[in-house]
Amino acid sequence: MQGFGAEQPMIALLGRLDTPTDGVDDYCRFLSQALARRDLTLTPVRVAWHNDGWIRALRRLWRDSAHWQGRWVLLQYTALSWSRRGFTWGALAAAAIVRRRGARCAIVFHEVTGFGGATWRERVRHRCQMWVLRALYRRSAKSIFTIPLDTVDWLSPVRADRAALEHQNRPVFIPIGANIPECLDGKSQPSSLEEEKRVIVFSFSGPRGDASVIADIASVARDASQVIPKLRLVALGRESREMREDLATALEGCSVGLDVLGVLPAEEITREFRRADALLFVRGPVVLQRGTAIAGIACGLPIVGYGTGVPRGPLAEAGVEWSPWRDQKALARALVRVLTDSQRWIELHERNVSVHQKYFSWNRIAELYVEALADPPVVSPSTK
Repeated sequence: MQGFGAEQPMIALLGRLDTPTDGVDDYCRFLSQALARRDLTLTPVRVAWHNDGWIRALRRLWRDSAHWQGRWVLLQYTALSWSRRGFTWGALAAAAIVRRRGARCAIVFHEVTGFGGATWRERVRHRCQMWVLRALYRRSAKSIFTIPLDTVDWLSPVRADRAALEHQNRPVFIPIGANIPECLDGKSQPSSLEEEKRVIVFSFSGPRGDASVIADIASVARDASQVIPKLRLVALGRESREMREDLATALEGCSVGLDVLGVLPAEEITREFRRADALLFVRGPVVLQRGTAIAGIACGLPIVGYGTGVPRGPLAEAGVEWSPWRDQKALARALVRVLTDSQRWIELHERNVSVHQKYFSWNRIAELYVEALADPPVVSPSTK
């Protein structure tokens, strides 16, 4: 199979490293481990433009890619990994070098929309990002999307069919996996009503303001504590420590316990998930791009979160107790339902175990990559 194997390893081409955690870097690491179990090699290569400047970084890429002919190069796209201010021309330059070296360039679209905004600069940036997205798609040997294809607004069926006919670039949907060790052998029953109920709030960074996130958490916890006297929130992930004081202040006067753990090693995050009774997701709607939500699925943990309509794709089958967007009262009722109704908890747990094995396990994701990059291509019903 051309471009596969330990003798001709695939390349994961990354932009700037995010700190203190980088979801795309974790994604490539877990994908590499899953592919290694199939005797396939994925080697990360970073275009360090943020340290060296674009000219030096692209020269180094040209030199490093001298022996990449015939290999698959998986360029990982997010806007800020390829531009400090969101103008993503550098991703096109990197892809052009890869193609010039004779490699087979696949784009992994971790983002499929541009940043919005009202100012002239934000509008220009948005147009730039959308143009780059379409250009990367048109010029790639394969396009891999982390959300279902019918939810990508600019990827019309006509455009996808034309690409498949003209460039053999049939776009495929491959979900992201959890960036923590998978663990489905934890709790199979909820804690009893006499025991403490532990609710994970994982990662606070996101598109919404800090005050809005804290208001949602505090409102839901206060309402739920009226029914569940032994309720403890466990806050972890990016920005959780920075928000400790504000969150503690918002919870003053109620019986809710609070542990703020900050950024933890992946193995310790899994351990906390195994001890928990639910994942409360408030940093936005529960969507497939949120690795923090997928982490709950990977541990069979019921999720309580916001939705913005009828769930689509794998999330329609997941163990999520949905609430209307920004309806704090409904979210509190959903949390109480999950923590007090053992049958509902078991149903959501079993759904997440099933949907993880079907879509989100790294073994399944590696299998989908092999099918997508096969020569000739193999069509998988689950990726249509």
